[in-house]
Amino acid sequence: MQLIDIGVNLTNPSFAGKQQEILDRAYAAGVCQLIVTGTSLAGSEQALELCRERDPSGQRLFASAGIHPHSASDWTADSAVRLKALLKEPNVCAVGECGLDFNRDFSPRPQQEKVLEEHLALAVELQRPVFLHERDASTRLLEILRDYRDRLPAAVVHCFTGEQKALFGYLDLDLHIGITGWICDERRGSHLHPLVREIPRGRLMLESDAPYLLPRSLRPKPKNGRNEPAYLGEVLREVALHRGESQEDLAAHTTACARAFFHLPSLD
Repeated sequence: MQLIDIGVNLTNPSFAGKQQEILDRAYAAGVCQLIVTGTSLAGSEQALELCRERDPSGQRLFASAGIHPHSASDWTADSAVRLKALLKEPNVCAVGECGLDFNRDFSPRPQQEKVLEEHLALAVELQRPVFLHERDASTRLLEILRDYRDRLPAAVVHCFTGEQKALFGYLDLDLHIGITGWICDERRGSHLHPLVREIPRGRLMLESDAPYLLPRSLRPKPKNGRNEPAYLGEVLREVALHRGESQEDLAAHTTACARAFFHLPSLD
């Protein structure tokens, strides 16, 4: 049974010096391919370098390249040039993490929107899929995406935590949906239990978002409280339960979906 983790923050400082052991545990747990999330220009460059260093064959580790909405204020005239160069690298498989975050508003909303449109324009030009972030901003995100959707090859709303209206809006735009350990959190994620049944096969993917979002249902829990890709099987278990599918079936179709979406090589 193979799994693909479509979003892991492997360059996070809490993983420093531990990347290989984390990858070894992931591979042992059946997580055969991973996409290292880029959330800034420097972080995207680090993600690309990590992929080259830890997977010289280019078969297992890939990166996204983008600027998180929290850091949208860092965008300069040079950012598009640097980002475009990164996106042309063979190990980089998606534009992002980019999007809108109206929950924390670390960057002004107009600037977040401007930077998101810069990312979408690059995705259209280079015909790359988009890895989207959204918190408390689904209405505005949908408005912006409608102007680009016909020209984008594909886009995934990663770490979906929203309500039915947002989900149906994304599905109506033919977007993909990423589900994390949020669904394992009985305090704030139980509303996702019926919603995951509404995501069609071929549009659903799984992700750890490690080191964040340790599945609360995981037993035993790691003493350090840190999530890692090796625990993606717990997300698989919870999603399969609420979709009424076997874990093997869910693993097969979400892995096939991720491989097609990001244009990843098949593994024996």
